[in-house]
Amino acid sequence: MLNKPFTVLDLLDMEFTGQNALNLKCIGGRKGLTRAITVMDTNRPGLALSGFFDAFVFERIQIFGRGEVAYLEKLRQEKRTDTIERLFAFGIPCCIFSYGQTPNVDFMAIAERVGCPILQTTLETAEFGRRLVRVLSNVFASKKTMHGVLLEVYGIGILLTGHSGVGKSECALELVERGQRLVADDVVEIRCVNGNTLLGRGSNTLISHHMEIRGLGIINISQMYGVGAIREQKELQLIIELEEWDSNKLYDRLGTEHKTVDILGVKVPILEIPVKPGRNVPIIIEAAAMNERLKSMGYNSARDFNQNILKWIETGEAQSAYYGSDDSY
Repeated sequence: MLNKPFTVLDLLDMEFTGQNALNLKCIGGRKGLTRAITVMDTNRPGLALSGFFDAFVFERIQIFGRGEVAYLEKLRQEKRTDTIERLFAFGIPCCIFSYGQTPNVDFMAIAERVGCPILQTTLETAEFGRRLVRVLSNVFASKKTMHGVLLEVYGIGILLTGHSGVGKSECALELVERGQRLVADDVVEIRCVNGNTLLGRGSNTLISHHMEIRGLGIINISQMYGVGAIREQKELQLIIELEEWDSNKLYDRLGTEHKTVDILGVKVPILEIPVKPGRNVPIIIEAAAMNERLKSMGYNSARDFNQNILKWIETGEAQSAYYGSDDSY
C-alpha cells in the first residue's frame, strides 16, 4: 500500500526510457496536478461522452484516443458542452490524449476552469495503455521490507536471511567475487506484482549497492566490481536462511522436504543452511541456485534419487546385496 497519495505530478515526474517510456507532458489544467491517482486501471470514456454515465468509472485515468477526439470535435461543432461539463463534474484524476493529439478549445477551457490536468503522449493508445498499467501496477503493488541480502545467483533471485552476525554480507561478498550480482544489502523492499510475482530491490536506492563488512566498513560494490556486479531489482525465487550449526537439530539431508514461506500471498521456497567453520557456504548457495533452476525446468534430483532407490529395491538387487554369500556364515 502507498504511504502517501500518488498524484498526477508524481506520474509526470517518473522517468522511464526505452520500452517503458510514457512520453508524457502536461498541456493544461496544471493547478490540478496534485490530484490523487487511486487505482491502477484506466478507462476510455467513449460512453460517457455520449451521455451514458451509469457505469462511469470516474476514479480511473481517462485515456482519449482518436475516436474520442473526433467525437469531442463533433460535440464542439454541435455546441453540446453539457456532456463535457458532466464528465469533469465527477472529479476524474486526469485526461491523457494519445498520438500527440490536442483537445479542442472548448474542452481545454472547461478543464482549466475545473482544474483537471490534461496530459499528452506521443504513443499510440493501445501501447500507452499497456505501459501505463505496467507502471501503475508497480506503484500500487503490495509491499513489505525484509532484513537480508538479495542477490542474483545463476539467474535465481535469492534472499539471504539470518540473525545479525551470522555472515550474510561476507557470504554475499564472496558470491559477488565469484561473478554473481548484488541487488540490495541489509533492507530489502519486496513488492507483489500481478498477484504472483515478488520483485525485490533496495529500500533506499541510493545505498542499496553498498555493503557493510564488519572490520572493513562500508564498501561500494558497483565501484569495486563494476556495474556488471549489481542489479536494480530481481524476482525473489528462493530464500536461504543462514543459522549457526546446532548439533541437536536434524537438518534435511536428502532434499525431499519442501518448505515454503508466505510473502504477500506468494509461496516462496526456503532452505535452512547451517553455518560452521569449514563449510563453504557460497558454493552451497550456488549449488542451491542451480538446483532451483533444475526444479523450474521439471527436474528434481531428490525425487529422482528416491525413485531410483525404489526401482532398485523392486528389482531384487537390494536383497541380493544384503543377503550375499558373505553373510551366510
